[in-house]
Amino acid sequence: MENLLNNVGQYKKQYLIKRLIQSGIFKKNDKHLYEWTLTELEEEYFSLRKEKVN
Repeated sequence: MENLLNNVGQYKKQYLIKRLIQSGIFKKNDKHLYEWTLTELEEEYFSLRKEKVN
């Protein structure tokens, strides 16, 4: 079960990184996207989506 959750987390990170790169975000505060935690990626992604809606 733990392995499955890890795989899902990695898949989700890759998805979010891909979407952020497509939006022109490659790094922030001298930290590349692949160094970010899943939580950081989610926060940036949802913040970006919120900006596009408004």
